[in-house]
Amino acid sequence: MSYQVLARKWRPKSFAQLIGQQAVVQALVNGLDNDRVHHAFLFTGTRGVGKTTIARILAKCLNCERGVSSTPCGECGSCLDIDSGRFQDMLEIDAASRTKVDDTRDLLDTVQFAPARGRYKVYIIDEVHMLSTASFNALLKTLEEPPAHVKFVLATTDPQKIPVTILSRCLRFSLRRLLPEQIVGYLDSILADEGITAEPAAVERIARAADGSMRDALSLLDQAIAYGAGSLRDEDVAQMTGAVDHAQVARLIAALADNDAKQLVDIVAELAAQSRDLESVLAEMAEALHRMGLVQAVPEYSDPERADWASIRALAERLSREDVQLYYEIAVHGRRDLGLAPDPRTGLEMSLLRMLAFRPVAAAGAKGQAGPGTRTVETKSPTAARPVAKQAVAARATAGTVVAATPKPPLKAETVGADSDWQDLLVRLQFSGPVRELARNITLESRSGSKWRFLIPDAVSHLGSNAVLDRLRQELSTQLGQPVELALRTAKEALMTPARVSEQAEVKRLSEAERAISNDPTVRKLKERFGARVVDDSIQPLQ
Repeated sequence: MSYQVLARKWRPKSFAQLIGQQAVVQALVNGLDNDRVHHAFLFTGTRGVGKTTIARILAKCLNCERGVSSTPCGECGSCLDIDSGRFQDMLEIDAASRTKVDDTRDLLDTVQFAPARGRYKVYIIDEVHMLSTASFNALLKTLEEPPAHVKFVLATTDPQKIPVTILSRCLRFSLRRLLPEQIVGYLDSILADEGITAEPAAVERIARAADGSMRDALSLLDQAIAYGAGSLRDEDVAQMTGAVDHAQVARLIAALADNDAKQLVDIVAELAAQSRDLESVLAEMAEALHRMGLVQAVPEYSDPERADWASIRALAERLSREDVQLYYEIAVHGRRDLGLAPDPRTGLEMSLLRMLAFRPVAAAGAKGQAGPGTRTVETKSPTAARPVAKQAVAARATAGTVVAATPKPPLKAETVGADSDWQDLLVRLQFSGPVRELARNITLESRSGSKWRFLIPDAVSHLGSNAVLDRLRQELSTQLGQPVELALRTAKEALMTPARVSEQAEVKRLSEAERAISNDPTVRKLKERFGARVVDDSIQPLQ
């Protein structure tokens, strides 16, 4: 007997065997059990999530010889023939290969004939969005008012291409991508039944590589079993897929947070030596950075369709919001331009180095640095700054000048006097994320040796949680090279924090810009001659 691939052998034959899609299944089950079955269904979703499988199960439910129900017997002639794909009254049509209107008309000519064997004729049209406009028009009337013995089941991966006139005549069900843990559970049951030994990490890697598709997961499982000569080892699966997993992406982002160019280059070399798919690295990084941005904006955010949220939250705390947005922008542009690079490794390495090259090193409005509102970008060269790439400028500031600066010398404890101004110190302290936000909103009340006392306005006291304050202590100790003790006290009165200094400087610059526009001779002439007026919100100070 010839070998049957796992995707066909283990295709669900009843609603009870389906993995995921509970909402869709519940609606169909209730309709079947209460004799409220619509004449046209539309199943949408990505590849391999069960669109055609559900259509076949529905056909069995309608034509089981024991009667219409949500639990077909699976043993009668009709059920067995539907499972094997030879049931006369179930017609599966691939719309991608039958796009012409004549093909559709030939199909519709058979609608009027009664079923040859079953209770209903079931037309399953896969990838229905591939039909031509004329074909959709030909299908429209029949789809709206088919004979009582006909049911239509349409399936598509791209519902946006289906005319609204067709959509309005169908019950639409959106099938969700399967979660990695759902795929893992199903694969484990198959492996146990097949008597195949497998490392849990190998099964999890296949589930992640399947990207929500059970069919892809089963195909990869087939390939992995053959590759491993009847067993599944994580190392074999990694070599087979060439995939870059989340742990490796997290290492790259952590190296960016540490400003460690050598570590970045070493990781890329490691990926290349393992024959990983280097072209997918920037896409995986963009996906991780997107999730980090979501967590930074909405701390409680969690999408159950994606895992590794603990790692994402930890990384999000190590980078500022600005860094995340900039790195995402560079990753997206780098991925787009990867085909123009000499080779994938070169394109990947240059994109990662570009992220480091445009790393911000100072807050706006620092004394002795660029003026209020300017953006400072770190470069590794002590020579004059080169022009910044267009996409990096767009990500860092919407208007104004980007000023390049050479790396500042490391902060030493002996250079910090007891009367040092916190605003000045903050310029030289390399904080990011929640720690940086806390540091910008506090002011130094006093310092005696290693004991630092800070004040925080009552309005923003929530920024000074114990966890963030402890991280500030750790980072300050690290950058000073000696342990420090911190105390934070809430103040009712207004404080001149670095954040407030920056805000006041911005307000002053905006006021000066408005006054300059108002006093400009050209603007005055335009007002007098044409009755023009200045749109206040459009005025932006030069940076």
